[in-house]
Amino acid sequence: MDEQQIVNLSEDAPLEYAVAAFILYLCLLIGIGLYASRFSSKGISEFFIGGRKINRFVMALSTVVSGRSAWLLLGVTGMAYARGPSAIWAVAGYIIVELFLFLYYARRLRNFTEARDCITVPDFFVERFGDKTGLLRITMVFIFMIFMVGYVSSQFVAGGKAFASGFGMDVSTGLILTAVIVLLYTTLGGFLAVSLTDMIQGILMIVALVVLPVVAIVNAGGLTSVLDQLSMMDAIYVDPFAISAGAAIGFLGIGLGSPGNPHILARYMSIDDPKQLRYAAVVGTTWNVLMAWGAVFTGIVGRIYFPETEMLVANDTESLFPMLAQMHLHPFLFGIVLAAIFAAIMSTADSQLLVAASSIVRDLYDKLIKKEEELPQKRLVIISRTVVFLLVGLSLALAFIAKDLVFWLVLFAWAGLGAAIGPTSILALYWKGTTGAGVLAGMITGTVVAIGWYLIPALKNSIYELIPAFLMALFVTWIVSLMTTPAEETERAFEDMFDE
Repeated sequence: MDEQQIVNLSEDAPLEYAVAAFILYLCLLIGIGLYASRFSSKGISEFFIGGRKINRFVMALSTVVSGRSAWLLLGVTGMAYARGPSAIWAVAGYIIVELFLFLYYARRLRNFTEARDCITVPDFFVERFGDKTGLLRITMVFIFMIFMVGYVSSQFVAGGKAFASGFGMDVSTGLILTAVIVLLYTTLGGFLAVSLTDMIQGILMIVALVVLPVVAIVNAGGLTSVLDQLSMMDAIYVDPFAISAGAAIGFLGIGLGSPGNPHILARYMSIDDPKQLRYAAVVGTTWNVLMAWGAVFTGIVGRIYFPETEMLVANDTESLFPMLAQMHLHPFLFGIVLAAIFAAIMSTADSQLLVAASSIVRDLYDKLIKKEEELPQKRLVIISRTVVFLLVGLSLALAFIAKDLVFWLVLFAWAGLGAAIGPTSILALYWKGTTGAGVLAGMITGTVVAIGWYLIPALKNSIYELIPAFLMALFVTWIVSLMTTPAEETERAFEDMFDE
């Protein structure tokens, strides 16, 4: 199968079917944005966390989908293609950690943020530690902006490439189209629209990740035949333990990023009833397992159809998923698969945009610059939409200027946010003795170590930067908290995490 055949649909797979499926998906997104626009215009609580009225099923799917992005559909499938079932270690960590977050962490966060009327993650930290100086807010906004503009830019670039590979469109045109679509439904419907579209996108991802490997395995003669063929190629393609201890630890450490990524934490704050978080844990974990299973098995069975990397477009293992889908699925379903890839990209981009906008509007403009004024909620929503528009423009410009450079941010954005916010938020929720000074020191430590570790090749090649950065931030937060005295109001705030 040559490259031209892969990039363009064959005569047996008319382009019109795939385009029709994709257009239906886009119309659905815009329709959801219009539906949610009236609700999200009421105030910034509605715009940024859905007024804490998000249904448990929607919240569960939105949480897991917004954390995965195209990394799961393209990255994990490519990893499984290259190294076999040992890629399962890359998904096991976040599945376990997010189950814990649903069951224990999320309820405390949800209780506290409702009791103290917190809309953003910086709101939580400020209220928890009674920060009157604004230093915590400014530090967190700075950390968010370091990582998120580049992260959104990379998603736009990935969307452009998805359009190019699926429909033969110019990458730049696809990039602009991606940005416009994300801008429309994010500014129209805010958090409610993003959550509802995440739910739809989660369903699309499940369909793509379950149907494709099943069809491919059946067409290859069944699972037993697939495993026999893989064993003949190389034992690593059937051995989940064909991995070094250091690599396994590094893969498992990916899960440490989940409690530190604010777009995931915002989902926990948004659920309508915190008592429904156990239900959300079951749904979210089931979805995580199914998506992970599908990604790993897609990569494994892909080795049967493309034994050599040179058979993939541009020798790129991340092109496996769309190539396998084009080979085995009806053109309309192939369009659904392309929509699923695009959905994975957008579910991260829109979530990151809302977090970045909320940090500017809520945490800088409303709580610091205009803290002496009572601003109308509808005015804040208008400003929020304007900020989203500007952030999309900035991200789009960066995507055009630095298409290659922008991806380095993605590689450590998860690690940087996870190391800065993860350990500090866990201690804030579970240790009464945590102090504001300790949290501030921990955030700075996590950010600096994550970036520094990534930029030093000898360190980067030894272990994933999130692990040392997370541990260092945890240690520094603990030590500085022991050396400082928590304010009396800080100790009282701790009680707001528990049900009455």
